[in-house]
Amino acid sequence: MPSERMTVRGTSEIGRFPGASPPTRVELTIQKEEVKKQEEGGCRQWFKKMCPCCCKRQNSISYDVTDKIEVVKPGAPDPTPEPEKRKSENGEAKEMEGKLCYEVQSVDLLSSKTGQNRREHHTDLYHGDELIIRRGQTFQMELELNRPFSADTDKLHLDLKTGPLPMVSKGTHVIIPLVEHLEDERWEAKIVKQTGNNIRLSINSPASAVIGLYGLSVTTSSLKGEATATHNSSKNIVMLFNPWCEEDTVFMDDEDERNEYVLNDTGRIYYGTEKQIGARTWNFGQFHEGILDACLFILEKSDMPPSGRGDPVNVVRVISAMINAQDDFGVLIGNWSGDYSDGVSPAAWSSSVEILKKYHSTNGTPVSYGQCWVFSGVTTSVLRCLGIPARSVTNFQSAHDTDVSLTTDVYFDANMEPIDYLNSDSVWNFHVWNDCWMARPDLPPGNGGWQAVDSTPQETSQGTFRCGPASVSAIRSGQVYLKHDTPFVFAEVNSDKIYWQKNLDGTFSQIYSEKKAVGHNISTKAVGSDERADITHLYKHQEGSEEERIAVETASRYGSKPDVYSVPMAEDVSVEVKMEGEGPRMGVDAKLSILVKNQSPHPRQTTLHSQVAVMYYTANTLAIHKEVKLSSIEWVLPYQQYQNQLVDQAALMLTLSGRVSETKQVLANQTTFRLRTPDLIITPLGEAVVGKEMAAKITFTNPLPRMLKNVVFRVEGLGLQKGHQVFVGDVGGHSTVTLTEHFIPSQPGPRKLVASLDCKQLTQVHGVADVVVLEQ
Repeated sequence: MPSERMTVRGTSEIGRFPGASPPTRVELTIQKEEVKKQEEGGCRQWFKKMCPCCCKRQNSISYDVTDKIEVVKPGAPDPTPEPEKRKSENGEAKEMEGKLCYEVQSVDLLSSKTGQNRREHHTDLYHGDELIIRRGQTFQMELELNRPFSADTDKLHLDLKTGPLPMVSKGTHVIIPLVEHLEDERWEAKIVKQTGNNIRLSINSPASAVIGLYGLSVTTSSLKGEATATHNSSKNIVMLFNPWCEEDTVFMDDEDERNEYVLNDTGRIYYGTEKQIGARTWNFGQFHEGILDACLFILEKSDMPPSGRGDPVNVVRVISAMINAQDDFGVLIGNWSGDYSDGVSPAAWSSSVEILKKYHSTNGTPVSYGQCWVFSGVTTSVLRCLGIPARSVTNFQSAHDTDVSLTTDVYFDANMEPIDYLNSDSVWNFHVWNDCWMARPDLPPGNGGWQAVDSTPQETSQGTFRCGPASVSAIRSGQVYLKHDTPFVFAEVNSDKIYWQKNLDGTFSQIYSEKKAVGHNISTKAVGSDERADITHLYKHQEGSEEERIAVETASRYGSKPDVYSVPMAEDVSVEVKMEGEGPRMGVDAKLSILVKNQSPHPRQTTLHSQVAVMYYTANTLAIHKEVKLSSIEWVLPYQQYQNQLVDQAALMLTLSGRVSETKQVLANQTTFRLRTPDLIITPLGEAVVGKEMAAKITFTNPLPRMLKNVVFRVEGLGLQKGHQVFVGDVGGHSTVTLTEHFIPSQPGPRKLVASLDCKQLTQVHGVADVVVLEQ
């Protein structure tokens, strides 16, 4: 049987198949390889009817692979040929053609943003007029035929195909029959309206359908299967996950939560330290022009079989890998070096839009640079765009377990000096990942709901830099044997910090355990407001409770040090570090208070040793202060000692160690604090009306007594103005800069204007202004 060849031609900026350069949205057309068969008209059909012996059909062979895909690089667009009109040599042939053959003249997908399909499927916010639908829900289309449809003599079915090798058995080639009554969880079509030559179809899809970009064709024939004709739609259909459908595994039953975790295109990402929590506004922009195209391109580039795109667990796992470029040329290159001269500083980003559009427009060239909050922000954008409820989550004092011990281990020599080459475990002052919402039929009951997923490349999972989805419920109870990557996330939020001292024979003894060292103030944006919601209780039981201790000890039995909790430690002296208010500011001396408490009825004596280190938020440290014995509880770090040493997050870590003379109890404490930076003050000027120019004033004051070099502002507002850069140049010590931005709002409703400062000497400076735009 002659094979069919499906040709892919570029028509816009949507990525469709791996290898297409540049990435394009595709238009699916079927081209017959046999020219004679393609040009077959009414006369030949009539002749076959009159003399079947002269026109015997070849034996048909059933193939599961329905199309061979040819990827054509886009050039100048070919003119769309007019449908070839059937020719007849005499009146008898015309009469026979009219009786036996009918065909589709055009297909209307009813894809307008304001139409019924897009509104009912909650896709009316997406840019453009494509048909964007959600699985498990009916949608409609209209067909124009060359004559009225008759159920007594005519047959009709639809074909939807996705991926390079559509297969019926894999769910990537869907044959949709015409039925009288629609049933749930099936691909079916029903005629709901007929007017003259036009019919309207209502089409149902199962809640397990493969998501992605589909090509559509409509096949018509007589009841006897003769005079078959196929019409290929010039437009594609995009299928997404459906949090509004109870049968979909991503179903979320709370309307306010759906509005927040699927439809909200802005959010808040938290950073800093547990005692100095900072927040920055992030534009997720999942409905912005080109973002859906970019997300579909990421799926195509991942090389995940299209048949796997029906399972959100698979999709999330792939997205976790594809957002970082560590081993698969994904979206973002991670950089923690402090040198971003050949790219954009991670702290300068405030939106996913520019990152995703740049990755797509360059045919998958990774974007420079990202750190955890950028990876998380982009992940939220992609998951929400595809229909999976998602949020960015920040964990303060976040452990990084490198040896699967499910503890954070700190090693000292015999003189209580840290052994740097052994201290590969670390505690980040904060780390940002994502939660996504879905059922987990692959796990025991009770493990659905929020799942942790992390796109920041830290450790490999099954050979690839990715993490999750890990059930938050399983993390809370210590069930670290449940997939995916639950042990790693458990250690981030609930591992104990174990201190070890080297013995004379080279072995190590456990000298102290800190049970409340990690996993504090786990934060996300609250539903329906810009307030911070603390979700620590979702990840762990109350610190120190019996349930929490049981979860920790249960998890440790599956780690590389299962006997670490066999010996209880005596503890009657404690040490704590406190700071006043919001903590020390950048540009002045840093002051902290150290409290030593004796919880026994007997007197105790101890000498504490301190060491302070500048740290990246990932806890890679560079010591800048020699060890000092403390005789008082006031600790001061002069500005002159840290001014030339700070990097990225302006964070410092104070390490205290000592031993109680009477009991030989070891005291140990590590406290991270950051030096607060100023905000950009954004003040809207004038009335905000769609189509009417307005302005906003951005003010910044340099907090340092030194000059800032090559200062750049990055400004963006979804529905207000496109993201762009403003080069300010050098800003003198304690000087104030004022910038006025002029723009014309394009969308009504509440909007956010976001700005950030990009400068090597000062980072994490940003601001946001709320703007309510009125209709014209």
